[in-house]
Amino acid sequence: MTLRARLTQPDILVAPGVYDGLTAALAAEAGFEALYLSGAAVAYTRLGRPDIGLTTASEMADTMALIADRVALPVIIDADTGFGNALNAQRTMRAYERAGAAALQVEDQTYPKRCGHLADKSLIPTAEMAGKIAAMADARASDETLIIARTDAIAVEGFEAALARADAYASAGADALFVEAPRSQAEMARITDTFGTRLPLLANMVEGGATPLSSATDLEAMGFSIAIFPGGIVRALAHTAKEYYANLAQNGSNRPFRDRMFDFDGLNTVLGTEAMLKDGRRWDGNG
Repeated sequence: MTLRARLTQPDILVAPGVYDGLTAALAAEAGFEALYLSGAAVAYTRLGRPDIGLTTASEMADTMALIADRVALPVIIDADTGFGNALNAQRTMRAYERAGAAALQVEDQTYPKRCGHLADKSLIPTAEMAGKIAAMADARASDETLIIARTDAIAVEGFEAALARADAYASAGADALFVEAPRSQAEMARITDTFGTRLPLLANMVEGGATPLSSATDLEAMGFSIAIFPGGIVRALAHTAKEYYANLAQNGSNRPFRDRMFDFDGLNTVLGTEAMLKDGRRWDGNG
């Protein structure tokens, strides 16, 4: 089923954040129907840097291609601002689509952007963003590749301005809308009341961010169609990694941490090593 077809169904689509082939495989094994390739998560893990626009389009496209090689699930990819003007956004569309993305999320911040839950963001004009969306729609190879238009206007211009921008982006050809960082359930309800019968709506759950954390069930009841949890996996793994390295430095051994780790065979089971080796033997004539 394509992502576009899935979004016609009434139940909410939960897309956990991933940042490489391993996290994508683990999320797929857990039973999710779609994934979210987070630009923030790539910045956190590949660069060890915050989400302030340092990740490049090529780094994201390379990561997308590796994930598409590992799992068959549709992936929503963070396209930031399209990495420039409308022509840059078109190039980003083509590159991400070739890499296997099912949907591109593009936002109306200036470039370089920053995390939607950080302060001191700035925006491009509404008309420029609308043109960028139309340009991306014109550049995509398949109508099944979705454009999710994000506005960061709540923190910059206010809530009513954010609704006005989202309306303009829907008219420009967006396939889904993402009004970033609503500050209350009342604002979330206004978003779904305004656009819920028009286009699928995405809700972003960031632990410690501006938006109240809600379950997928509650978000569905509000009228959202997609729930993303973009950076949760990195926050969970970073917490564990910090404890792991401290434990190793203190003890000079992994023995005290063994109950919180896969052993060698356990990780290979997760990775499917034996099945891959069996395939290799089959193809080289020794299976």
